[in-house]
Amino acid sequence: MPDASIIPARIATPALLVIANVFMTYAWYGHLKDAKAAPLWAAVLMSWGVAFLEYCVQVPANRIGFGEGGYSLQQLKVMQEVITMVVFAGFAAWYMREKLTLDFLWAGLCLVGAAYFMFRGMR
Repeated sequence: MPDASIIPARIATPALLVIANVFMTYAWYGHLKDAKAAPLWAAVLMSWGVAFLEYCVQVPANRIGFGEGGYSLQQLKVMQEVITMVVFAGFAAWYMREKLTLDFLWAGLCLVGAAYFMFRGMR
């Protein structure tokens, strides 16, 4: 994990959340491509293994953000949701070769609005 004295907590938190969300997105959806022929139990075990890596990054991200970073619990949650949508969009388009629709864009813009309201008073 990055040392908070080297990387400011306000930067480390979203950076670690991006990394965690890459693992999370793959754990949730990667098996649909990479393990589609595997039995369900094998896909579950593969996903749990990847999810473990996600938690190894996500838990420190939230601790750093809530403590040193000064983010509120609500801000951390909205930040995570926005990051999830961005990571998912890239994953769906690039890795899964899915077409992104305008509805996905509108949903993402709603999350941007949520982020605005959560962070507008933050200095």
